[in-house]
Amino acid sequence: MGICWSSRSINQSPGTTGHFSSAGISQTTSHTTSSGGSNISGNSQFSATSGGEEGYPNGQILSDPNLRIFTFSELKAATRTFRADTVLGEGGFGKVYKGWLDEKVTSKSGSGSVIAVKKLNSESMQGFQEWQSEVNFLGRLSHPNLVKLLGYCWEDTELLLVYEFMQKGSLENHLFGRGSAVQSLPWDIRLKILIGAARGLEFLHTSEKQVIYRDFKASNILLDGSYNAKISDFGLAKMGPSASQSHVTTRVMGTNGYAAPEYVATGHLYIKSDVYGFGVVLVEMLTGLRTLDTNRPSGKHNLVEWVKPHLSDRRKLKNIMDSRLEGKYPSRAAVQIAQLALKCLGPEPKMRPSMKVVVETLEKIEAVHERPKEPRINSTHHTTYRHGEQPLHHRSPLHPRKNENQALRHSAQAW
Repeated sequence: MGICWSSRSINQSPGTTGHFSSAGISQTTSHTTSSGGSNISGNSQFSATSGGEEGYPNGQILSDPNLRIFTFSELKAATRTFRADTVLGEGGFGKVYKGWLDEKVTSKSGSGSVIAVKKLNSESMQGFQEWQSEVNFLGRLSHPNLVKLLGYCWEDTELLLVYEFMQKGSLENHLFGRGSAVQSLPWDIRLKILIGAARGLEFLHTSEKQVIYRDFKASNILLDGSYNAKISDFGLAKMGPSASQSHVTTRVMGTNGYAAPEYVATGHLYIKSDVYGFGVVLVEMLTGLRTLDTNRPSGKHNLVEWVKPHLSDRRKLKNIMDSRLEGKYPSRAAVQIAQLALKCLGPEPKMRPSMKVVVETLEKIEAVHERPKEPRINSTHHTTYRHGEQPLHHRSPLHPRKNENQALRHSAQAW
């Protein structure tokens, strides 16, 4: 029996207190403590490591969200009063803090479970709606390649979201970050990340009620300690069109450079608008360059427009490959991914592949286990030639980072 999605959503204004019911965020007001906080206790069985995806590798839509309701004082304590040195990043919603839950059942030492806490900036114009969307979607969606929403806090004007902590930060930081704290991703890890992110999108697109993610980009792909990719930030997600429709019409929102052209031009949002964004990330993964960078020479500011002619030519492709790979990548696999990127970036949504086809294509590429080529050595001149080495003017002049905390801050929009 399928899961019935409630059409109800939060329509209270910030300043009241709500709780999650099986039908969504209800409009009942909880009892408050003398300090003004919510007096609703969380699920006593909950822990920061709880979650059902281990038994559901293909994901599931939960009939009842397994979310814990945190008090503001709990999260204040977890983040050391939102101390500056716990900041992981900052986006349009607000800042994200690293926190520690002191749970006796998880740690005898009292150090507890590590979490990420997103706190609404009171001056944010988009915050409340995105907070609402995040709870409504991630509260019910469970998949190994979607970041776990562990719970939330709604007290007076305070709106916070609590997620599992992703140790490796965002894909954006690994691709574009510089400095000793940031290590370049080897080819096999890049392919693993692409497959994981693709599986997450496939789950959204093929669930009983299709979900259009709408903001697929490198900063919204987070990595755990084993470089497993998980899609984060559902603030712009939309329910897909009904069976009788091909698209939904909505206000254009998202990120320049990743948004599909038909969506930007008309506001018509298709399931395959997400596929275009995935194609952009494929190109970023191949080149190690940002989709938009005005510091590049004229004609190269927009990555997709610049490199599209290179993607269909094996020899030209070598000239745009990420120099940090040092030529250590399987050339056939690189060509296949470039060809896949071209299909995903097709101007017509209906001509783009489905995410199911994208996943199957990437899995076939991975299954071949083609060995990366080592840089060739010229025996006469003893010169090492790096396949794919980019001329300096192809590289984005990014500022080096002094330490790991600064590198993590570069992942601001990931949360």
